[in-house]
Amino acid sequence: MMIKTKYSELKRELDFLYRIAQSVHSLEIEELFREILKIALEVTAGDSCLIYTYDSQKQILTLRASKNPHPALLQRVSLKLGEGITGWVAKEKETVMLKDGAYKDIRFKTINSLPEDRFEGFLSVPILNRHGVAGVINIQYRKKHKYTKMEINLLAAIGKLVGGALENALLIEETLSLREALELRKLIEKAKGILMKRRNLSEEAAYKLIQKESMNSRKSLKEIAEAVILADRMKFES
Repeated sequence: MMIKTKYSELKRELDFLYRIAQSVHSLEIEELFREILKIALEVTAGDSCLIYTYDSQKQILTLRASKNPHPALLQRVSLKLGEGITGWVAKEKETVMLKDGAYKDIRFKTINSLPEDRFEGFLSVPILNRHGVAGVINIQYRKKHKYTKMEINLLAAIGKLVGGALENALLIEETLSLREALELRKLIEKAKGILMKRRNLSEEAAYKLIQKESMNSRKSLKEIAEAVILADRMKFES
């Protein structure tokens, strides 16, 4: 009976590992986060799951995904390397397991905007890639939680298996952001040129006019720049 139980647990672990390897290959960043959250919570049955990504240049961990809705906090909550349990896990590249009283741990850092700060159980694993740490996965429990060996092993495995995919997804995100920034700059430059010519404005005055219209209309700089360019084109064509 014991051998059968161990075989069943091993098969379940292998099934999870296979799913992880198949699911996180070449995903876009938001899709990748959703898949990590889904699998991590299925493995651990936690009440909360938070995913932080690590910027090695700034040595900062940033909250990027959450099971519980925290839209106002994503990409705004950050921790330094070594700060809080999350920062400690990233720095030491080791798992932390606290079955209860996590907020009493000497390493714990309170973030008042996160209700999870008062949760009891805390399981945290590093996300690792070939360069080192790429982020941290935190699983939290409202009440005291006794961890099974399978929960710990599988969450640690997730942290190792998704590291490469996360690194690639972040690189793609950064590339797209740089491309979008470059395209926006080109649009604004073109819109400024039109305003400078049509209204006899200086470059600074033309840019301030675009900014003012953006604020007054509650539209983005891109939308205003595109509107200026479109209006000029229509006037020219007519």
